[in-house]
Order: sequence, then C-alpha cells, then structure tokens
Amino acid sequence: MGLSAFTSPPAPDAAHETLLEFPDNRLLIGLCGEHDRNLAQIEQRLSVQIIRRGNQLAVMGARGDRSRAVSLLQSLYARLEAGRELDAGDIEGHIRMGEETTADQLQMFPGGRFELRTRKKHVEPRTEAQKAYVGNLFTHDLSFGIGPAGTGKTYLAVAVGVTMFLGGHVDKIILSRPAVEAGERLGFLPGDMKDKVDPYMQPLYDALSDFLPGKQMQKLMEDKQIEIAPLAFMRGRTLSNAFVVLDEAQNATAMQMKMFLTRLGEGSRMVITGDRSQVDLPKGIASGLSEAERLLDGIDAISFNYFTSKDVVRHPLVARIIEAYDAGGA
Repeated sequence: MGLSAFTSPPAPDAAHETLLEFPDNRLLIGLCGEHDRNLAQIEQRLSVQIIRRGNQLAVMGARGDRSRAVSLLQSLYARLEAGRELDAGDIEGHIRMGEETTADQLQMFPGGRFELRTRKKHVEPRTEAQKAYVGNLFTHDLSFGIGPAGTGKTYLAVAVGVTMFLGGHVDKIILSRPAVEAGERLGFLPGDMKDKVDPYMQPLYDALSDFLPGKQMQKLMEDKQIEIAPLAFMRGRTLSNAFVVLDEAQNATAMQMKMFLTRLGEGSRMVITGDRSQVDLPKGIASGLSEAERLLDGIDAISFNYFTSKDVVRHPLVARIIEAYDAGGA
C-alpha cells in the first residue's frame, strides 16, 4: 500500500502545514529512525519542522521547503516499501539528487536497477557526479575518477567490479595501488612480502569486505579470482577478462602509469582513481595521474569523471575541511 498526503484545512495555525499519512506503522518507525534521528536530519537540511501524530507526520515550513520535505518523505517511504535499507547517507543522497528515487526511477542499466547488488549490501550513487561515474564504469573500458577523499571514487569502483564479477561479466577482480608512504617513514616492516605490503593495501581490503562475506572473499583470493597487489607487481602482466582498479593513482610515477595502462587486455575494464591534492611522491617526481589526464583527454573511449567537496559522502565535516584547505591554498 502507498501513503496519502493532503493539505490540512486553511486554518490560521495550519496554513503552512502538510499532513502525510502512512499505513504501515513498522515502515513509519524505520522512516523516522531511532529517536526520530532521520526526521531531525531532514528538518536540519530542509529548514522544516516535522511532528509525528500517530501514523501521520505533520510537515511545517515555507511552501518550497515543505514541498521538498514532503517529496523526500514519500520517496524514502517508497524505498522502505521496496524492502531497501535506510540510513543517514541514503537520506543525504536523496536530498542531493533532488528527485524521488522510487523503484520505477531507479532503472538505468539494461535488465537492472540503478543500484549495485553485491552479496552483503546494495549500493547506489548519492550525487549526480557519482551517478555519471557509475554509468561510465559500465560503458567504458577505461575510466578515471579524480577528486578529493571521501567522494566514493574507489568504493563505487570496487562495488561495480564485484557486481560485474558476480554477474559473470569478468572472470576476476584486480585491485592495486602504489606502495607509497603518506608523508611519514614507517621503517622496516616485519614478516614476508604479503605482511610488508598489506598495510598499504588495507583500504582496498576494507572496501571489498563491505561487499562480500569473509569466507567467500578469502576463497576467491585463494583461487586468484580476486587479487590485491602493489602497482609494482603489475609489470609484465596482461590483464584480460578482469575488472581492474588502480587506487591512489596520484602516487604513480609517469612510467608506472604508462606501464599499468598498457596492461589492459581483452575483455577487461580498468578504473583509475586519484586525488591530485594528495601526491606523496618525492619532490621533483611528477605524478603519472596528471600526465595521463593531459595526454589521454579527448579520447572518446576513455571517460574522465571529476568530483568536488559537494560529492563527499563521509561525515559532513569532511566536505567543510576539504573546502577550508582548498580556500587556504593547501
């Protein structure tokens, strides 16, 4: 069943109020969130007041703000009706997208929703830039995702890779990044080669573990269907029928970048992600990401996707921190 919405009679105290009625109290609880935290988030973001009255929500505020809040609540309730989860990030994503993302509107890719389905969770883009990025990952053999930390560049790339792997479109997933220390010397690390390089690869393990159960992930890695390795280990290989991600590409040298890009084999997709503001290469060594961007721009088969602080999907403070550093020239 759907929900109904009606504007209350034009009494003086209700002139700026819209009532929404929700037939399923269980879904309404999910919509409101624990201690009404979802409603509080909407109130803060859209400058409205929301009061719960039994199975109704009263939305109060200026007409434009109230209209946006009503559309948002209807959209979020439809999401819950479809059996999908709802958290603070999902609410923020719906607000940013500025549209009702009901089930009918989530169609994008042939035979599927505009949603990435993995074994552990479903993932969807939360900003227009993310939406365009994910679309390009499905349609281009080589894609670049360039922008600040927290914008979902690597996370979405790994999610698309897992989705394509589970769908049988590729035979393996290969995740790589340069083993470059971020502004500090870690010294000699104990253990064998895997023990030494794993700390550099940990962000990729973290992303992958979000989408696959631990035992399945371990088995796929043992069978070499999933590989996580430093960039230096890619030399001499041809990466065929694989979904390949190079993370932190701003820390690849020009020679390393050329080496990696020329590994692309038949039936593969390759994604390069990086943040031009976080280059950790020694002074005087140019970033291979910047050179690739300059040389490859204009090739139709390659997509370049750019993100800004508006696309940050971590804690809201992260976007403000990035903006402050950009304004300060850091």
